[in-house]
Amino acid sequence: MCKKNKVGIQFFLQSINDVFCFFFDLGKRAKKTRIFYLISFLPVMMALLIKFLQPFYSNRNIEDPYIFSNMIMVFYLQFLILILSLFFGTSVCSEEIEGKTLIYLITRPISKASIIIGKYGAYMVLVILMTVIGVFLSFMILNINNLLDFSIYKVLLRDVSVLILGIICYSAFFTFIGTFIKRSILFGLIFSFGWENVIQYFPGSTQRFTIAHYLKSLLPSASSTRFSFLLFRLEPTSPRVAVLILIILTAIFLAIACLLFTVKDYILED
Repeated sequence: MCKKNKVGIQFFLQSINDVFCFFFDLGKRAKKTRIFYLISFLPVMMALLIKFLQPFYSNRNIEDPYIFSNMIMVFYLQFLILILSLFFGTSVCSEEIEGKTLIYLITRPISKASIIIGKYGAYMVLVILMTVIGVFLSFMILNINNLLDFSIYKVLLRDVSVLILGIICYSAFFTFIGTFIKRSILFGLIFSFGWENVIQYFPGSTQRFTIAHYLKSLLPSASSTRFSFLLFRLEPTSPRVAVLILIILTAIFLAIACLLFTVKDYILED
């Protein structure tokens, strides 16, 4: 019995790996991926423009870390990772239904859960690559005069880690949404730029019903020089609890997505 279970687990993991490799290769060559790569480089263009115009600022005492934290990071946390996670996460299931390729996928000798997890992993990694490359280039451009100050790389590592956690959790949530809501993109837009971008600024425990709250709780507390806008009205959760909640939410969303994809009968429209 133990040997049979071990073989079953190995087959399940191999199935996830096969799905991951297939869709990662397919995804990186897709037209929509190239479009989102361009969108992900908008902060890099912003950083270049800011650096070019910096000598003309009336207030030249504004530090580069301040600009990065209050402009670039706000753009990533409040907009970019939401958009990327939304379109890639919901497409884990919806693109197979809309493209009428679902029947070919589910008739393969692999479990439906391995399809969801493998495809989620492939698209999540693509989104992480898009985001991290843009963050790295933006950070280097804005801190070009301080590249030998190794303390700044701690800031870069922390910010990248927060964004990666955000992508992992948001992608899992939108994967779950895509398995049972027909117009998942519309719902995702309402959630992203309605709920997530409004409720997080409500005082009290209400803001804890957003993913953004736990991501912001991992950033240093607001001061007069850093994250003054991003952490406005934030009543943070402790970092350890925030990380734990993000991991638990990711696991729950993925588990429900796998369950729904396994038991639900999807109708392919003409």
